[in-house]
Amino acid sequence: MAVVGLCATLLLAVAVEAAPAGGWLGLRGGGDNALPPGSRVEKALRYGPDAAQLLDVYIPANARQAPILFLVHGGGWRRGGRDNPGLAQPKAAHWLPKGYLVVSVDYRLLPEADPLRQAEDVAHALAWVQQHAAQWGGDPRRVVMMGHSAGAHLVALLGSDVGRLAAVGATRPLGVVALDSAAMDVPLIMQAPRHFGLYDDAFGTDPDYWRRASPCHHLARDSLPMLAVCSSRRADSCLQARAFSRRAGELGVPVEVLPEDLSHMQINRELGEASAYTASVDRYIDGLLAVHR
Repeated sequence: MAVVGLCATLLLAVAVEAAPAGGWLGLRGGGDNALPPGSRVEKALRYGPDAAQLLDVYIPANARQAPILFLVHGGGWRRGGRDNPGLAQPKAAHWLPKGYLVVSVDYRLLPEADPLRQAEDVAHALAWVQQHAAQWGGDPRRVVMMGHSAGAHLVALLGSDVGRLAAVGATRPLGVVALDSAAMDVPLIMQAPRHFGLYDDAFGTDPDYWRRASPCHHLARDSLPMLAVCSSRRADSCLQARAFSRRAGELGVPVEVLPEDLSHMQINRELGEASAYTASVDRYIDGLLAVHR
């Protein structure tokens, strides 16, 4: 038996895959990494009126027209924050010496804000960062969005439907890096007879809402290039990523898939450490920047 979505067919055996102990959307692991010499961080900058609409900016030494890595945390759309273990610190430690400005964003969470409103928050945060980038030595035209888990869903949604960014005055980013997205084809997940309860909390029971919140269902010819990193330890993760890539390819949108033999949390917290995985992501981002110098 199978469940058919726009981007993929999900085998029932995949739909009932058990979560590892502690849950694959847990926030365990990772620690603070010291910032490189000469760099600094500006904490808790407000990009909107809500108390949750805050961001941190990590600024490299002697920043001048620096490309911007824009980070969006995970946590099942209900928890987590811009200082999630393994999110900003290891990436700042890696990309600041390479001359990048690194931004880590908070957004409103369930139950206050559903995923579509969360995506709006992220879009507003991006527009705000671009408007203020010059004061930190950043280049608002050279932004790469990166998200993990639920955050990967949000950046993939915005990357698929760039009209959401334009609607709030954000300039088109160069591309997206989705780190083991929690959802690429939302109707596919929701139609599976068994799925984690966090999806019901996030997406409810309305099929129209599922489509509106589904990155796959918003792919268009003007969608952003993306790199979809997926955990080969979670069968549905790479299945959805590859199907998303195929659908994007039919529209002429380049989406690369990078399977990694890492857990859901390792895909986040080990990015930035010296490894073939980090080198692969580096090459992808460098390629985006090379086209837009």
